[in-house]
Amino acid sequence: MKDNWQERISCTIECSKCATKLNPEDKRILSVYDHQAICLNCKKEEEHRSDYEQQSKSTIGGCMAETELLYGDPEGYCYYHFYPYTCNDK
Repeated sequence: MKDNWQERISCTIECSKCATKLNPEDKRILSVYDHQAICLNCKKEEEHRSDYEQQSKSTIGGCMAETELLYGDPEGYCYYHFYPYTCNDK
């Protein structure tokens, strides 16, 4: 996933959960469940799931091992699971 994640999902044109259209300036975030770009409304719904905390921890551990990057890396794959971004951020 790390090799081409920016090409595949950084500037996606719709939310992978609800299909809301996303303009380049619209904020999006990566889902901790399937690593796809979602809108912020769907992220809020994700955060209310009973398994969200455990899944978030699993995602942090898994993506750090896969990418071998620090969590706080502002250009890192792990970072965008927890901090919104726009196409213009790339």
